[in-house]
Amino acid sequence: MTDRTELIAAVEGDIEDLMADHLAKRPTWYAHDLIKWEEGRSYVDEPWDESQCTISPEVREALVLNLLTEDNLPYYHYAIASQFGEDSAIGRWTRRWTAEEGQHSIVIRDYLLISRNYDPMTLEDDRIAAISRGWDSPWTDPIDIFVYTSAQELATRVSHRNTGLKADDEDAYEVMKRVAADENYHYIFYKGIITAMMKHDPSACVQSMKKVYENFNMPGTVVPNFRKRAAHAARAQIYDLRIHAEKIISPVLREWKIDTLEGLTPEADQAREDVLAMPGRLVERAEKLERRQAKASA
Repeated sequence: MTDRTELIAAVEGDIEDLMADHLAKRPTWYAHDLIKWEEGRSYVDEPWDESQCTISPEVREALVLNLLTEDNLPYYHYAIASQFGEDSAIGRWTRRWTAEEGQHSIVIRDYLLISRNYDPMTLEDDRIAAISRGWDSPWTDPIDIFVYTSAQELATRVSHRNTGLKADDEDAYEVMKRVAADENYHYIFYKGIITAMMKHDPSACVQSMKKVYENFNMPGTVVPNFRKRAAHAARAQIYDLRIHAEKIISPVLREWKIDTLEGLTPEADQAREDVLAMPGRLVERAEKLERRQAKASA
C-alpha cells in the first residue's frame, strides 16, 4: 500500500481507539492547582531583579526554551490540521491535543512569573519574537508527520522531566512532572498511529524513519537565542546528543521492533540497517563532543 489516503482510511479505526484510550487514561488537571498564588508580588511595585531567582541560570534557560517552544503551538496545530479533514479522527484529535498542549505554556509561564525566576519583559518579548518567526514543518506526508511527532513528543517529555529534576525546586518539579506526563500520553498516541500504519505498509514507515531521523530538529529552533539556551540545557544534562540517542531514538525503535519486521522492500531493508545504526553513530558523536568539552574545561 502506497496511497496515503487509503493508508489513513485503513488506520482510522485505530486512531479512534487510541483517542478513546487517551481520554480514558489522561487525568484532568488544572494549572491553577499547581501554582502557589499566595507567593505572587506586583512587578510594578517590586520590579524584577535576577537576585530574586531561586533556580540556576542553566535550568532557567532550559525552562524558558521549553516554554517558548510550547508557545509556538499555533504553527504545530496548523502543520497537522492542514493535512487532514476537520471531521476525521485526526482532525478531532488535533483539536484535543492542541487544547492540552496549551495548558503546558500556561502552567510553565505561571510558575516563572509567580516564582520570579525570569525577567517578565524579556519573556514576553521573546514570546512575541518566536511566534512572529513562525515555524514551517518540513513534513507533509502523513507517515513522516507521525514518525516525527512520536520522536518529538518523547523528546519533549524527557526534556520537561529532566528540567524539573534539575531545578532543585519542589514547585518547578511538580509543574514539569505534570507537563512531562502529558507529553508521554501524546507520545503513546502518535507512536500507536505508526504501529498501526506498519501493519499496512512497513516499508514506507521504515523509510520514513530514516528520512525523519536523519533530518530531525526540535521545533524550538525558532526561539530567540536557541543555540545558547540549548547549550545551557546540554550543560545541565537536561537534553543533549547522548540523551537524544539513548532516550529518544533507541526507545522508539525498540517499541516498533523494526529489527524483526518481515516483507520489507530492498530499499526499506537498507533503510532499516541505517536506522538501527543511527543511535550508535549519535553516541559516537556525543563522545567526541564530550571529550572536546572535557579538554576545554581542563
